[in-house]
Amino acid sequence: MAGFEVRMCNSQKGKGLFATKEFLPGDVILEEEPLVSCQFAHNAAYRYLACDHCMRPLETPEQNVRRLSAKQDIILPHSNCFETDLLNITSCNQCGILYCSQECKEISYATYHRSLCYIQSEVMHPISVLVETWKQIHYPPETTNIMLVVRLLAYIQQHDDPALAAENVKQFCHRTINEDAELVHKLLGEKFSDQLNTLREMTANVIRGEYIDEFLNPEGFSSLMALVGTNGQGIGTSPLALWVNSVSQLTMSDDERQQLDVFIDKIYQYVEEESGQFLNTEGSGLYQLQSACNHSCAPNAESSFPYGNHRIQLKAIRNIKPGDEIHISYLDDCTLQRSRHSRQRELSENYLFVCCCERCMSQSNEPDCTSDEEMSDDDLDD
Repeated sequence: MAGFEVRMCNSQKGKGLFATKEFLPGDVILEEEPLVSCQFAHNAAYRYLACDHCMRPLETPEQNVRRLSAKQDIILPHSNCFETDLLNITSCNQCGILYCSQECKEISYATYHRSLCYIQSEVMHPISVLVETWKQIHYPPETTNIMLVVRLLAYIQQHDDPALAAENVKQFCHRTINEDAELVHKLLGEKFSDQLNTLREMTANVIRGEYIDEFLNPEGFSSLMALVGTNGQGIGTSPLALWVNSVSQLTMSDDERQQLDVFIDKIYQYVEEESGQFLNTEGSGLYQLQSACNHSCAPNAESSFPYGNHRIQLKAIRNIKPGDEIHISYLDDCTLQRSRHSRQRELSENYLFVCCCERCMSQSNEPDCTSDEEMSDDDLDD
């Protein structure tokens, strides 16, 4: 028994994920592999070494820190608490793309890579041109990658039943044309109309076919871009972040903990100065079940990547009873702590809905001002 089901909620929210049994805090609700996933374009350009399929790091935390900080003498304490198996790294026989294992190599080739394999040094190859164009349009902090769209199309093309795979993708694309346009505008910026057409034409140069051409017309492509912009789940597999999480679980004295915290802060400072803020989220993926989770500003579940790859885990963080809807937060922890008006504005701009969760409804009498405005008022009072 899975312990959950996907069903319709209401006309505003559409589908939702509901519990069919009780979950206690810490219980695993589900684990899921993505339909497709990929590393961010700028992230890859900064030489973040990761498996091209599952995004498992292909270097140890210490190697990662030394490269990103340009400080070869850094030694990470307690590095033995992070298990890293780099013995199984392999590569595509044709293009040389790296994988963490033979299994990832075979899954990738069978799912999408067969259609997309090319020599990476060919700067005029349609994929190289598309990725470079994308990097000029979508600057960091990155939220998605045009290659997620390309891999999705290749997934359809290589599927044993392409018609079924196309329908599988369409179930994600349920927004209106106007909503798609607004979301893509947010993703690409003020010149989104011209940029969208350029990306569409370049994507068509990479891959075409009977069952994917409908996604390459203006309406279909806009829906795909809106899909990866809103349903794309950020994937965090940074070796440094995984090491930090590991050492935070160790038992040590208060003095040792304080020294370690100072050391970690300094490490992040070195890396940011040298390589920028490309630390915790290396890419994004499309998850069929997890994407059914609607937002709440008082979530009862949260997603994580405990295996250091793109396999997602959804855990309960509060008691969930049979029949309860399972909610996650679409906002980061910092934004989640802000005022109702600030949260509503962020959700409206990025996801095109007004949040009516229990927390927002209980705060409906709050003044309509942002947290920044509240802070300014506090400063004035001082």
